[in-house]
This record gives sequence, C-alpha cells and structure tokens, in this order.
Amino acid sequence: MDMNSLWLSAPSDAYRIWQETEAVGADRRPFSARSRLQHAAMFDRFLRHIHERHASVATFDAAQIEGFFNEIESRTTPGTSTRLRYAKMLNRLCRHLVDIGLRASNPASEVSAFARWPENEPLPLYLDQAADERLQVWTIPSGLDDSRILRNRAIVALFLGAGISAAELRQARRRHVVVNGARPNVYVPKRGARDQRRVTLPQFALPALQRWQDAQPSADDVLLFPAPGRSGAVNDVLLGAVVKDALDSIGFVAPDMSPRILRNTFARRQLLSGRSNEDTSRMLGLVSQRTVTRLRATISEAGST
Repeated sequence: MDMNSLWLSAPSDAYRIWQETEAVGADRRPFSARSRLQHAAMFDRFLRHIHERHASVATFDAAQIEGFFNEIESRTTPGTSTRLRYAKMLNRLCRHLVDIGLRASNPASEVSAFARWPENEPLPLYLDQAADERLQVWTIPSGLDDSRILRNRAIVALFLGAGISAAELRQARRRHVVVNGARPNVYVPKRGARDQRRVTLPQFALPALQRWQDAQPSADDVLLFPAPGRSGAVNDVLLGAVVKDALDSIGFVAPDMSPRILRNTFARRQLLSGRSNEDTSRMLGLVSQRTVTRLRATISEAGST
C-alpha cells in the first residue's frame, strides 16, 4: 500500500511513519522521540474530531479546524500555548498533504490562530546550477552500467527532468513516458487533488530513460519502475536511497537529500528560464503557488548578494 492510500485508510499509522521518516522542525532537524509522541497524540485528538464530523485528512476544512480550536480552548487553561502548538502541527500536516497531492490547499493557513505562514519555516532546498548540471551529466548511461545502475539513472533523470513527486514516479507506467517523437514527455494521471498533466522532458533526461525502457521490454501498461524481486512498485525507501547515492556521487550534501530536492531543483530551473509562478506550479501539479513563491525568493536573494 502506498502512503497516500495509508493516509486515507490508516491516518494514524501514516502520521507516525511521516514523523519518523520525513517530518522536521523549523531548524530542519528531525523531531525528538518525545516530540513525536506528543505530535501523534495531538494528531489523534484532531482525527477523532474530524471523524465525528464525517471528514477525513483529505477533506477537513478551515471551519472544522476552528471548531476544533474552540473545543480544546474550552478545556484548557487560558493563556497557554495549546492553540498555537496545535496550529503549528496542523500547518505542517497540511503542507505535507499538499506536497504529496492528497490536498489541493492548506486550510490551516486560513484560520485565525495561524493566519499566515510561519516566518521560521525551513527554506526550500535545491541544487545550485553547477550541482544541477553535474547531476544531469551523472544520469547519462555508460556501457558498463548493469540493470540496477540503469534503473537508478533513469529514476534520477525523471525526478530531475520532470519534477514529479515520489508517489507519482512510483505509479508511472511505461506508456506514460514518451522519449521519442517531436515532444518527449511524461504523462501524470490525476491523483488526489492533483489534476492530470503532461510535462515535456528535457534532452538530458532522454538517454537514461531510453536505455531503461530498452533494457526492460514489456507491455506498455506495466510499471516503469517495478519493485526489485517482487510485484508492485518501488517503495519510497529505495527511491530515497537512489537519490541520496546519486547526490553523494557528485559531492552534494544537504540536510534533505530526498526526491523533494530534485523536484525543487526542477521548479527553480523553470523559474530561472522565465516561467511564471502559475505555470511552474501547474507543471508541479500544485494548486497553491506557495512552494514556487518560496523558491522564487531564493532567486531574488541570490541576485542581491
């Protein structure tokens, strides 16, 4: 079962996995074991509230968050930071659900307890132009590559060249990736709150994807990246390891070396080429422009130094 499905069928389990594997605070450090337990208990309390109102993590709205805050304030000592702690927890949660395509927008940003995004929100990480170019070169296949290396180069080429998410790559079928013709592209089906889209593939991504498809002749409807040695798609742990190994190989080190950094790099490359925030967000499958706005700010800051 993929993580998006787990968020809908067993949200408490999905929340705990996210806390243990990805979630970080404003300083980009993982939360302590004690904080993870506290956050999980807070999430479970909120989950009970929305389930009583027949909502899920994909459908709750700002009014239900406000109702939850009114409920907890009636049971807590005035002047405590309970409301703000819950607001921060829900804001992190909603940003993540938007990132993975389970939600189109962040209702936590609309409530009075947290009417704007936190000033200490972690800056988005990305590859600078030199590292981006080194990684593009790394994706080019060699005559000595075995099947595993060919797969890894193709995975990185697709992340870096199309800006798709890990969940979208896991579900990609062979027929979704077209490397021949006048306009090589990847088709991304509708998933959760994200509409279907088609992203043009850059030239650097084509050799690795072509070699991988040639090395794995099969029906068009099969997964492009099946799990090694078993049925189903590759998992997020393997994708994270592939990206980290590729970044290690070009000498790039960052607090977050997951597929997300390649998605950010793709988006920032589009902005540098002159695309608008709206167009770039659409290429990422995002309704909100918040992620792209934050990435554009890194371009402005770099230009002022």
